[in-house]
Amino acid sequence: MKKIIALAAICLGLALNASAQVDELTAAKRARRQNLTVKEWNTDARTKTRWLDHQTTYDAQGRKIEEIEYAQYGQKWRRTFEYGENDKINREVEYDDRDKPVAIRKYEYNSELKKTKQYNYGPNGKLLSTKVFEYIIESE
Repeated sequence: MKKIIALAAICLGLALNASAQVDELTAAKRARRQNLTVKEWNTDARTKTRWLDHQTTYDAQGRKIEEIEYAQYGQKWRRTFEYGENDKINREVEYDDRDKPVAIRKYEYNSELKKTKQYNYGPNGKLLSTKVFEYIIESE
């Protein structure tokens, strides 16, 4: 029994240490992305025509707040992201090529800040579906 408790304590310590590393890595990534806009460009090999393909915008905290996908004719779609107190995405809105909302997603997280539920709404705000996330650790 003492061996099992000691092993569980070691595993818990490793898990907490790994979690702290992830948080440090996330913080470092976000620090590099503060107020950043990333633009991806495409160039047609034959005509040498260049067009904006994708754009991602980050806020002052380094969190992604908007993504836009383009085609040669203009915007294909756009997504905006809103964050809650837990610093996780709590709402995402997807827009079509005419910038009209087509989908809204809201998220819930557990105490470990892992996503537990996703609510999918239509542009009219009507709930269409719910997705539940389950995390299973296989033990040997």
